[in-house]
Amino acid sequence: MADNNTVTLVITHALKAGQAARYEQWLEKIMPTAARYPGHRGVHVIRPTAGNDVYNIVIRFDTLENLTAWTKSAEREALVEEIKPILSLDDHLEVRTENAFWFTPETPTVKRPAQWKQFLITLAVIFPSTNIVPRITALIFPSMHGSLLLHFINDALVVALVVWLWMPIMTRLFAGWLKK
Repeated sequence: MADNNTVTLVITHALKAGQAARYEQWLEKIMPTAARYPGHRGVHVIRPTAGNDVYNIVIRFDTLENLTAWTKSAEREALVEEIKPILSLDDHLEVRTENAFWFTPETPTVKRPAQWKQFLITLAVIFPSTNIVPRITALIFPSMHGSLLLHFINDALVVALVVWLWMPIMTRLFAGWLKK
């Protein structure tokens, strides 16, 4: 899980038509290369939706210095030069210091959903989770009723459900509405 020191790099690549397979092969080369750099905390590839050829790669590093070491490295520059012929736009980099993205990061070709829509989706996930989880844990752990430990367990379960289950489902389910 990300901590307060996590720095996120969002790379946007718009491909020329019909180049997705070649780009996927290139990703298989560059992702392990980036992972070898100090402070690398993971990568997530947001593949194009129907009707576009834009990839967003979200890479997390522990510090800005380690992120910069990767972005300015000769290895990365050589790999980017290798893929440039199939890009329809230049390599676009954006550094973010926020810990995480609930929704797809905003890029020149992908706009972040309106905040009121993010609010409604988040509320639709949080409200039932914070009401159902405590009822279930109260049945499982009746002797811990009202304890700080049970509150911690409830909070941990709600956060885990939201991050790894409900938000991914809801953002896929409402993707069309979020993009309007």
